[in-house]
Amino acid sequence: MARCLVFMLLFLISTVGLPVEPPAELLQLGDVGGGRLSVDPSDVLEASRDFGGLTRAEPMAVFHPRGAGDVAGLVRAAYGSARGLRVSARGHGHSISGQAQAPGGVVVDMSHGPGAAARTRALPVYSPALGGQYVDVWGGELWIDVLNWTLSHGGLAPRSWTDYLYLSVGGTLSNAGISGQAFHHGPQISNVYELDVVTGKGEVVTCSETTHPDLFFGALGGLGQFGIITRARIALERAPQMVRWIRALYSNFTEFTADQERLISARGGRSRFDYVEGFVVAAEGLINNWRSSFFSPQNPVKLSALKHHSGVLYCLEVTKNYDDSTAGSVDQEVDALLSELNFLPGTVFTTDLPYVDFLDRVHTAELKLRAKGMWGVPHPWLNLFVPASRIADFDRGVFRGVLGSSTAAAGGPILIYPMNKQKWDPRSSVVTPDEEVFYLVAFLRSALPGAAGTAQSLEALERQNRRILDFCAQAGIGAKQYLPNHKAQHEWAEHFGARRWERFARLKAEFDPRAILATGQGIFRPADSPALVSDS
Repeated sequence: MARCLVFMLLFLISTVGLPVEPPAELLQLGDVGGGRLSVDPSDVLEASRDFGGLTRAEPMAVFHPRGAGDVAGLVRAAYGSARGLRVSARGHGHSISGQAQAPGGVVVDMSHGPGAAARTRALPVYSPALGGQYVDVWGGELWIDVLNWTLSHGGLAPRSWTDYLYLSVGGTLSNAGISGQAFHHGPQISNVYELDVVTGKGEVVTCSETTHPDLFFGALGGLGQFGIITRARIALERAPQMVRWIRALYSNFTEFTADQERLISARGGRSRFDYVEGFVVAAEGLINNWRSSFFSPQNPVKLSALKHHSGVLYCLEVTKNYDDSTAGSVDQEVDALLSELNFLPGTVFTTDLPYVDFLDRVHTAELKLRAKGMWGVPHPWLNLFVPASRIADFDRGVFRGVLGSSTAAAGGPILIYPMNKQKWDPRSSVVTPDEEVFYLVAFLRSALPGAAGTAQSLEALERQNRRILDFCAQAGIGAKQYLPNHKAQHEWAEHFGARRWERFARLKAEFDPRAILATGQGIFRPADSPALVSDS
């Protein structure tokens, strides 16, 4: 088998015209299954960077598997190698701080795999035992492809989403997967029945709440530390046809958060919105470009009421799903819900659109940014879970403090919305604040090219992120990073807390004893791991 691998690599090298020999460590791997191991410079370059654009780290090779058996073969060979070759799974490259990189190792390109052939065999299934329908999907599948597939087979859709659908199933389940539906259905990791996971020993393990539960709950939100998710059994529901999409503005932060928390409180039936989010905006310039940024010119709502407001404003964003059978009552239901809220009069924006178009709304913005050459810029994002009891302090210290007047030039959206902790399974690996309600605050900024020395340069935005984290630490806010990025193991231990860290380390020792998986996270970094190189 090792000889076959040598021939395969030499063939690859000859076809791309490289004048170099394959790395010796690759030649020693032996049997890595039937996938394609590539040392093509274009493959290596692509795998060395990610959406964040903050770091780069070149792997020795990129592996393109055809299925779970190929992934297992590679990991098994890496586990048995002399040095313990590092392996990281990469979905579609949307990590922020090099989490999917494998410096000096092998990146498994999960965007390749069974693909359409597997989808033709994975029709939605109803399970009486589970009390609902589900679909089995490849870990590297995009959520947009899962959505289109399930809609075309029975009008079904996954229950929980992220705001952006061009992310891989395994990637979001390794973190949590959150959006405005999380208050209702929980994050994506709360809507999974079963996983196939390739552990750090190269074993394919099928796990669920009742079968190998340690691995199942460990892998959900486990940052890829215990294995590579190759299959997920996703809960489905009947998809609505249409969405009433509503935004309203607030100048009073206390009223804004009180209304958000009221909307996510437990209430039965249809007497609530289906999605609740929000974001921070600056009043400066809002009158001229708010409507054109998000809604059609035909929207009759005017913003003249805002001329007396300056500084920071807050936008509530909600939706109400409906179809032909409920279209007649949606106006009345929405009006009743809005009547309970305390937004600024005259600032309600409403539009109706198909359910799929709403879910895929960020991709529409992506295409516009790509056309302007703005999608591939660095993205120094910072995502925090903030306890509800301290969200007012966070507003004073960050939105009106650290950011101040720079909110107007924040370089991207700043999201803020609450979630119910009761919808999050405490057995998963995700770390959230110890309160029943906590907020996601996401600074989704982009560094502008040629902006050196300005507030929107990469250096300025990274300094601002550091100031936000320092404020939270000094004020005892108790915030936890979502999509965490810590530099030292003691920081990771503090992130998890003593009890959860002990469990996390135990699972690592059990399922990835040589610490070869997901080394880009920097949690259990081998002593000889090459350092990441900053792109800044």
